[in-house]
Amino acid sequence: MENCKKTPLFNAHQRSEGKVIDFAGWALPVQYEGIIPEHEAVRNNAGIFDVSHMGEVEVKGPQAFDFVQNLVTNDISTMQDGQVMYALMCYPDGGTVDDLLVYKFNSEFFYLVINASNVDKDYQWMLDNKNNYNVDLKNVSDEVAEVALQGPKAQEILQKLTDTNLDDIKFFYNQRDVMVAGVKCLISRTGYTGEDGFEIYAANQDIETVWDELLAAGKDLGLKPTGLGCRDTLRFEATLPLYGNEISKDVSPLEAGLGMFVKLNKENFIGKNALVKQKEEGLKRKTVGFELLDKGIPRHGYEVMADGKVIGVVTTGYMAPTVKKSIGLALIDAAYAELETPLEIIIRNKPLKAKVISKKFLNKNYKK
Repeated sequence: MENCKKTPLFNAHQRSEGKVIDFAGWALPVQYEGIIPEHEAVRNNAGIFDVSHMGEVEVKGPQAFDFVQNLVTNDISTMQDGQVMYALMCYPDGGTVDDLLVYKFNSEFFYLVINASNVDKDYQWMLDNKNNYNVDLKNVSDEVAEVALQGPKAQEILQKLTDTNLDDIKFFYNQRDVMVAGVKCLISRTGYTGEDGFEIYAANQDIETVWDELLAAGKDLGLKPTGLGCRDTLRFEATLPLYGNEISKDVSPLEAGLGMFVKLNKENFIGKNALVKQKEEGLKRKTVGFELLDKGIPRHGYEVMADGKVIGVVTTGYMAPTVKKSIGLALIDAAYAELETPLEIIIRNKPLKAKVISKKFLNKNYKK
């Protein structure tokens, strides 16, 4: 861990006896009490995650809107000030640079939240595609810390620490300059768990106050510190993609089943021509949900077979804690993507029976 970057909450994790691992070069807790109790805390009460490793880039200037609109697959022309939008950045060949959240403060100021493992690559991609746009780009990742408060009791807990009426922050909206426990914060309401919740951004030196005060405020409401382990099981049950699993430079958003975030009818964006062609010709690969019928647990990277041949690979798989089934997502030959299609997952060199199921593993509990 000596060579890992530490978030401003590293000492807090040690105080709480978090099991710290190397995650994309960051020293972060994979769990505290355990993945299952932490997962259940988020589904039933609330959990708090350190996500300070995430990247943040400010886009400012007269052509901030035009730059972002060309950069991402979604159509930001529909965004109101204070809104948040999920989108993807693509390479010209349609492969995925990253998925991200676009925060619109106003038409000349956007805030892009990107994945920790991709910060340097993504920022360089933005710089490489700045071209003649009249914008200033600033990577502020090292100045900003972030915690995510997730679960059905998230609002009740956070409301104890702020005078801002949290009902005013709707799903996929944000509000700046919110005082939380005396700390000035940016707050949004998006979530990566399938539950209601908030992202709370603050300066590095202030985030430990926010973390400690939230834990104190939620002590009697079942709030637990939660690690990366249950963050992955939660997002998987909610069928939310993870870069490097469901999406990558070799997998397009369409192949990953994220077509609703790709607006092929907008004027232009990087990768549009390749994605239009992919859709017109028909997808050769699709991401499907599957259930393992034999006893076993599917994992990322396991081969998927049908008709005696390898047809794809598991992108994520678990014995899902809420669903209580051995399920997964897999990128497979599109000819086998119909519901109920029999598959085999190769686990320890043994083919185990599986079938294609709906990717709607869980009913999400967002506050609309």
